[in-house]
Amino acid sequence: MKKILMTLALCAAGALSAPAMAAGCETVVESNDAMQFNVKNIDVPKSCKKFSVTLKHVGKMPKTAMGHNIVISTAADMQGVLNDGMAAGAAADYVKAGDARVLAHSKVIGGGETTKLDIDVSKLKAGSDYAFFCSFPGHSALMKGSLKLGS
Repeated sequence: MKKILMTLALCAAGALSAPAMAAGCETVVESNDAMQFNVKNIDVPKSCKKFSVTLKHVGKMPKTAMGHNIVISTAADMQGVLNDGMAAGAAADYVKAGDARVLAHSKVIGGGETTKLDIDVSKLKAGSDYAFFCSFPGHSALMKGSLKLGS
């Protein structure tokens, strides 16, 4: 009993972390005014039903000048998604409406803003190559990375 009370006290004090599975179903990606993401790889645990990505724009420039979003597609579909997103324009967050190649995307945000997207993990297949990228015109040359379904 004493051991259980001690464990509860440690949890309440924040000394013990939450279960890894719960903490592992989300991540934070930062973007900046130098057209960079702070991560190059995102590993999605297959035990998650939903995986959340929070995008924080840590820069200061407005979204009209240095806006960023995150779009998820297969690596093979990335260029087509970018081309169609550019044609869709800023009002559509540079993502073509109803594009089946887009597994998830966030809105475009500017400096100091935050947004979130959720990925339906059931849409991901083990061994497939997925990409995350910013679809703001010209940004994907630097702002891209790989997303994989892990174990």
